[in-house]
Amino acid sequence: MADCPLADDCPSFQEQIEGMGCQHYGDRGGMEWCNHYNQPIEDLKTAPVVPGEEVVLEVDDMHESGAGVGRQEESGFIVMVDGVLPPARVKAEITKVKPNYARADLIEKLPDEPEDEDGDADADGEDADSEAEESGEDSDSERLGSRENFWGN
Repeated sequence: MADCPLADDCPSFQEQIEGMGCQHYGDRGGMEWCNHYNQPIEDLKTAPVVPGEEVVLEVDDMHESGAGVGRQEESGFIVMVDGVLPPARVKAEITKVKPNYARADLIEKLPDEPEDEDGDADADGEDADSEAEESGEDSDSERLGSRENFWGN
């Protein structure tokens, strides 16, 4: 059995016999395979995240499966998190890694980062006026998907 290429990064690297390689490393159908992550080694080596890693994401879209789609802040890698609606900022744990995306479980929702702290004090008076205008039925910006404008006509 050859040495596992993930030995330095794997949390459960174990050698049954000294120098024989990890017991989780194997071969399935001609592909190098990690039984700990239950995935091909190639997928795990190319992705910037690994299963079990906690990441902070900006969820800004939704997948057809209903999962929130976000990007990792450091690398921009796509991560899908079940149970999160956009827009949101979340902390999630990676569960499954694919070559182009990863799946994760929600750990906690984080508060949105304030864009500029200096302008908040001045904008308080303006926000109250704009909220009153938006609550009226004659709003300038109609919402798509509402009952009055379902198809966007």
